[in-house]
Amino acid sequence: MSQERRKRQQEREAGPSSPKSKKYLAWAGVLVLFAATYYAGWYFRNHKYDRFAQCLTAKRATMYGLYWCPHCAQQKEMFGASFRYINYVECAINGPGSGELAPRCKAAAVKLFPSWQFGDVPPKEGVLSVEALSEKTGCKLP
Repeated sequence: MSQERRKRQQEREAGPSSPKSKKYLAWAGVLVLFAATYYAGWYFRNHKYDRFAQCLTAKRATMYGLYWCPHCAQQKEMFGASFRYINYVECAINGPGSGELAPRCKAAAVKLFPSWQFGDVPPKEGVLSVEALSEKTGCKLP
């Protein structure tokens, strides 16, 4: 093996030793930490109500809504990505303005949206805070 080859082999084994490459590695580490912190914060904001929403469903809480209703959208936004765990009934059949409701909504006697039904009690109308939902069901907030 030539002397030049041995020198290159030793450099590869020793790894990056120049101050410039160490600087790049340090910045890369900082960037990775920043990205991980951002992702953790984003995940927490969007999934902090997962257990709460699962508890609401376990306690037979049901939200009745319309896909085009702005108040229903506001209620859904409170839960973020955790809304997927909520027992939700879509009441719009033929789109906005048709006035026709899904059979489950008629059976529950829902007239205003959003409405929440807790077990067998008549539905409570309006946007409810997560605190109010917690009071009615006994589910703990995060």
